[in-house]
Amino acid sequence: MDAHASSIRTPDQRIRVFLSSTLRELEPEREAARAAIESLHLAPVMFELGARPHPPRSLYRAYLAQSDIFVGLYWQSYGWTADDEQVSGLEDEYLLSGDLPHLIYIKSPAPDREPQLAELLGRIRSDDTSSYRTFETPAELAQLIVADLATLLADRFDASRAAPAAAQLESGRGIPAPFTKLVGRVDEQQQLLQMLDSPGVRMVTIVGPGGIGKSRLAIEVAGAVAATGREVAFVMLETLTSPERVLSVIARSVGVRETGEERVDTKLLAALGGRNMLLVVDNMEHLLDATGDLVRLITELPTLQLLVTSRSPLRVRAERTFELGPLTLPDPDASPTDAVNASAVALFVERAMAINPAFRMTPDQAPSVAGIVRALDGVPLAIELAAARTRTMPPREILKRLDSALSLLVGGARDLPERQRAVRSTIEWSVRLLDEEATAAFESLSVFSGPFSFVAAEAVLGTSDDEGDGAVAAMEALIDTSLLWQHERDGLQVFGMLALVRAFARERAKAPETVEAVDAARDRWVAHYMSVARDASVRMRTADQLAVIRELDAETENLGAVMRHLLDTSRLDEAADFAWSLYMYVWIGGLLGVVRDWMAELLEQAERDGIALTPRTEAIALYFTRAVTYWQDPGVDVLPGLARAAELFEKSGEPASAALTRVSIGLAYLSAPTGPDLASGRAALEQGLTGFRDAGDRWGQAMILVALGRMDMVTQDVPAAAARFDESLALASSAGEMLGVVIAQHHRGWPKFLAGDIDGAERDFAEALDTSLAMRHDEGIVYGLEGFAAIRAAQRNAEQTGLLVGAAQRLRRHIGFVNPGGLAFSGPLVEALRESGQGPVLDAAIQEGATLPVSEVLARVTDRR
Repeated sequence: MDAHASSIRTPDQRIRVFLSSTLRELEPEREAARAAIESLHLAPVMFELGARPHPPRSLYRAYLAQSDIFVGLYWQSYGWTADDEQVSGLEDEYLLSGDLPHLIYIKSPAPDREPQLAELLGRIRSDDTSSYRTFETPAELAQLIVADLATLLADRFDASRAAPAAAQLESGRGIPAPFTKLVGRVDEQQQLLQMLDSPGVRMVTIVGPGGIGKSRLAIEVAGAVAATGREVAFVMLETLTSPERVLSVIARSVGVRETGEERVDTKLLAALGGRNMLLVVDNMEHLLDATGDLVRLITELPTLQLLVTSRSPLRVRAERTFELGPLTLPDPDASPTDAVNASAVALFVERAMAINPAFRMTPDQAPSVAGIVRALDGVPLAIELAAARTRTMPPREILKRLDSALSLLVGGARDLPERQRAVRSTIEWSVRLLDEEATAAFESLSVFSGPFSFVAAEAVLGTSDDEGDGAVAAMEALIDTSLLWQHERDGLQVFGMLALVRAFARERAKAPETVEAVDAARDRWVAHYMSVARDASVRMRTADQLAVIRELDAETENLGAVMRHLLDTSRLDEAADFAWSLYMYVWIGGLLGVVRDWMAELLEQAERDGIALTPRTEAIALYFTRAVTYWQDPGVDVLPGLARAAELFEKSGEPASAALTRVSIGLAYLSAPTGPDLASGRAALEQGLTGFRDAGDRWGQAMILVALGRMDMVTQDVPAAAARFDESLALASSAGEMLGVVIAQHHRGWPKFLAGDIDGAERDFAEALDTSLAMRHDEGIVYGLEGFAAIRAAQRNAEQTGLLVGAAQRLRRHIGFVNPGGLAFSGPLVEALRESGQGPVLDAAIQEGATLPVSEVLARVTDRR
């Protein structure tokens, strides 16, 4: 028998990679390592109990005997040592790995590393047969493992096949050698490898805007495929200008020479016939006329597969597109530690440290770095160019100067293609691919701020229903060149531009030959959203309420930008009308504080510039500034301003608006700085109720009844309050809208609670809370949490009470509504729980609840697991 026969693998066998680590402390890293190994189509060998507790030595010895590569992950723990052993299972696995190739990865920082592990790592470090790397995050570990395994497999390809080895060295023909590691694209790489491994997939196109990292990802995927032994060729087309030359460049990349004896396509087909090859074609967007040549290749060569990068899809039947988006961004509320885990921040830090070795991501710098990557929409090229500026300025200065981002982000690495040396050049490359109509649409659509609907785009482009096809064609051209993106937001299709692309478009829009057309587009943009707001003011009081909220949420950045434009251009009456139309939406969405600031600015601007306001505009501004202040700053006397607003609404012929203002007047009397004035408060509410009834406004009546019920609760007339809340709920339910139902149902729970009907109260609180969660109505969520806190306090459960109180307090601070408005029944119950001796448990739970998501708190205090 041939001595090498036993080493020949059957087709079902894969190279086995033994993974050694402690289990619990490195659980995320183990999963990342498993995924990385599997992405290369290798088999991870993982002893799930690890070295803790110590497994039978014969068991993991058997595992190691069947493995081909040893990967060790280490951090702080040395692992458990059995009574009859001198070393832990972790060290024993390393000692038993023998002559296997070793890849060692050490997690840092490790301030609490055990001495035995430090000694083991010292011995491993001195062993020049082991590859020794450090990492910080699971994502970084995965990238290192993929790269190292690829290199290892290339270096150690079966020596018994020495003859084919020379040809195998060509399996990665032309793959560029990356100068930096790939950051934040582990998931995308795995998805692409899975697509390429799927039966029947002949062509995959990575599509995305300039600077998003298409070429870099294609290089990584090509290297991973080549590491498996499959033949790969990489073709770069960035400098090519003629589609007719694409086949010639491909031929040259796979080793076919043009000698003039035969047509190049004939020679190429003959050379590639029967070869199982992945052909990577990079930067195809400016050579789309050569698409037919690529289709012919995969048609006549059934074992050839194409991976293409392009800003535009090729739009052929064989194509599977993979849209590459920006890197992940840190949450605005993320801590410095959590912010670093966002791939956009990780890229900035990695590139900044490469440019400036002294750079460190300190807690003081974290907000500025997070602000930079958010302002740049997570686009890798823009982040790299910004990081390069850390050589001469700190992150806070870079962030400050990003208003001129297109001029700031220049001067990239000299070995980058010219089109990637500056963000402006990268975008301009795509714009040159547009025709005249699409270019005009590109400039007009720059008036948007944030995502927008197709209907909004039609309005801005000035196309009627009969001309809608023109808008479709223009937007398709922009999407195809990745100057416009489209995706779903809350189930609605929206479009948008990356911030830097929009800045470039707005810069072009200032040219003398385009400014008039763009100004007209901006006027249509304002008119469209004002019409949307007026329509929403009606629909928000119907069963369509939730749908309207989703629609407005999808375009909320434009709503804010329209208001900003109206204020900046002193269109104050229109600004007030816009705010009043959006009243219920901003209330539900927790944006009343923003609107208050806008209306305060409006009043200040009118006084400063001598602008005469209509009575209605002044009334709206006074209402928002005073009514919202009541909830956010209880110490301010808002009654004079609210009284003036009600008077002006009456003068303007809007009795329903005046009645709504009297709801706030009535509540303000409950917590007036001079003490509660129940009689005046009740009189104002009764006057408002009459106004709503005269206007036939059932929603307004429901709101007034809740306020009157609160008055009854304050005077301890619980039966009267219960009747008011029941009537309010009936009125709100008859309209089908959700906000009134939530408010009435939550309030109805309090009389039940005070009457001892704990179960009934909990049902009302729970249903109102569920609806508030569906609406994303933070104020309603706060009330629901506080209702549950009262119930758990009455049940003497200090831990659950504290979790609820902590979550409610954090949410109140977040939305700025600190005034309970005279109805705070949970507070005394919580204090009574503290005085009963459960203070330490309660306080600890309050602190914990303030750090947890609301969903987690509810899961721990209800049956919502």
